[in-house]
Amino acid sequence: MIVTDRFVFLHLHKSGGTFVNKFLQTFFPDARQIGYHLPRACLPASCAALPLLGSVRNPWDYYVSWYAFQSAMPNPNPVFRVASAGGRLGFADSVRNLLTLGEQPALLDAVRDGLPDTFPNRGINLTRSCLQPLAGSRIGFYSFLYRRIYGEANDVLMLDMHALRDGLPVLLEQTGVPATPAMRDYLKHTPALNSSEHGHYADYYDAALRALVAERDAGVIARHGYAFETAEN
Repeated sequence: MIVTDRFVFLHLHKSGGTFVNKFLQTFFPDARQIGYHLPRACLPASCAALPLLGSVRNPWDYYVSWYAFQSAMPNPNPVFRVASAGGRLGFADSVRNLLTLGEQPALLDAVRDGLPDTFPNRGINLTRSCLQPLAGSRIGFYSFLYRRIYGEANDVLMLDMHALRDGLPVLLEQTGVPATPAMRDYLKHTPALNSSEHGHYADYYDAALRALVAERDAGVIARHGYAFETAEN
């Protein structure tokens, strides 16, 4: 998370947060990073009254980005290694495992065994104890991360990842911080960060996997008005 004197930005995994972090550290001299992908529960008490900002992504899009990014890494994280059976499974089977991880005790234990006891403050930044709310649940992995970072999220000023460049100035103005011309120029011209190479997310799903995401990430989808869109849309 990034803390400033005026607001806090909470960084949800693979949802544009690296770009926002860099923007805030560039233009806000008082910005300080507290850990990495830490939930609001870790926010210092002195910052509890500050407005909370966050970003979110269409879950169908998230899983494609997750798979593309991790499969290209020489040493992917334990979540990917377990869900993909060490890289032997393709997109559909890996994401199906990720969506049902909370109901597969053996897989969940394998992920837990690969995680540290304390925050490493890099990568997905999960510890063994972080996975406890996922056990026995019927929610998708992205919904698990969303709830972990934002809680109920009712008081978080949220922005869709694909509208960051136009929407971030609006969000800042809601916290009383006007966007400067330099900020707008940065948002317009700076390349995306920490991105992965893949096609439109719709091309990766069959009907069954598409429906499983709709079921397991229904809360995020409904809250933010997401739908499954084809490349032609």
